[in-house]
Amino acid sequence: MEDSLCLSLAASVTRGKFEAKKDGSSVSRSIASGAALRISKPPSFGAIVVPSELKAWVRSSRLDAGNKMTQIHGVAISRPLAVGSVAVLSTIFIHVFAIVVTVRFFRYERKRGRTGAGLLVDFPILMLTIVIAFVAHLIEIALWAVLFVICGEFKDFAFAYYHSAVNYSTLGYGDVIMSPSWKLLGPLEAADGALMFGVSTAMIFAVIQRLILTRFADLRTQ
Repeated sequence: MEDSLCLSLAASVTRGKFEAKKDGSSVSRSIASGAALRISKPPSFGAIVVPSELKAWVRSSRLDAGNKMTQIHGVAISRPLAVGSVAVLSTIFIHVFAIVVTVRFFRYERKRGRTGAGLLVDFPILMLTIVIAFVAHLIEIALWAVLFVICGEFKDFAFAYYHSAVNYSTLGYGDVIMSPSWKLLGPLEAADGALMFGVSTAMIFAVIQRLILTRFADLRTQ
């Protein structure tokens, strides 16, 4: 069983053409590192003999996989959940503030009679609404980044901000993984980002709807 597994792994890391003799006595392969791996088959056995180095590598890989599984089971829950909940509430407050600013701005433009006046007037109103929402997202990403630095996960704020943006936007690169003590903050920020993007979408849609209904009287409900 182990020999067959080693053989499949050897085939997966091998690059180049197989060069075999007609009698099947030996097979040579070119490995990515440029070295040649020669696997010989004894005349009295049908199984291919795999070098002992490859067997040792397979065993070490199994041990590494077991260690990773142990780390997964050791992820902390209570502390990151409490800290992350505070961060989520803070982002909600920021987004509520953005909505209040947007509503006041729209009411101000409506009192001036500018809403629905034409494309050249409605476009700046809509654009500013989107900018307000986008700035709110950037601030919220920065808030999570500051939290990561405070928790000791990153020393560089720029790198923490990058990781926060990946989590917040649910991009999920996976190139940076936090320690088990604070790993739960990643999913919490992803859920928070998805919710805040939904709120921004609703806010922008409401502004678009009001602009359309103000400009086109035939679309208003009777």
